[in-house]
Amino acid sequence: MNETKANIGTLFDRIASHYDGLNHLLSLNIDKSWRRQAVRSLPDSSRFCLDVATGTGDLAIAIVSSGKAQQVVGVDLSDKMMAIGTKKVKKLKLSCNISFRHADCADLPFDDGTFDVVTCSYGVRNFAELDKSISEMFRVLSPGGELRILEFAYPTSNVMRHLYDFYFTKLLPIVGRIVSHDRSAYNYLPCSVKGFMWGEEFLDHLRMAGFSSTSFTPQTFGISMLYQAKKP
Repeated sequence: MNETKANIGTLFDRIASHYDGLNHLLSLNIDKSWRRQAVRSLPDSSRFCLDVATGTGDLAIAIVSSGKAQQVVGVDLSDKMMAIGTKKVKKLKLSCNISFRHADCADLPFDDGTFDVVTCSYGVRNFAELDKSISEMFRVLSPGGELRILEFAYPTSNVMRHLYDFYFTKLLPIVGRIVSHDRSAYNYLPCSVKGFMWGEEFLDHLRMAGFSSTSFTPQTFGISMLYQAKKP
């Protein structure tokens, strides 16, 4: 697991061309509603937003399209994912509002207090240095700035857990492997979800970094979590 996290950019480079289609297919498009909920929770009319682990830019596009931020910088370790994001942004004529930059969240190339909002959708579980990355997100936020994180969780209902386990350990790796021809990537993804913390345990890490007003909202039977926090 740790070795895979250390090479996470390479892993996502390999599946970049199939990622968007598979992501929406395998989530039955529910991932779009999770992102919309995160966007709605953001303060209105922020000037600068940083989207960490931006991938192909879905959340960055949603934030700008909603008018929640004027400028979004998306950072990621996968150049191929961001290349797809760049094409999507150009097609939507949002190139003046959204830019992409290769960067590790554990060492963000921005000054202290640069951004009004920092977001991350389904990327924190892949951070090789989780607490250092959270501290970096805190550092680049301006005082009073808002943090929003979307991440998968493990359902508490026994019925949902059985369905979830079947889907993530049986169905997803098979479909992902057939479509992307990458066995290891779609074996890693469900393992990364089941092995990651959620709820209050994750909020403890946000508080340790200095965040206040921390909370989480379960989405779709607790499959996904929306975490909210603020820099004092």
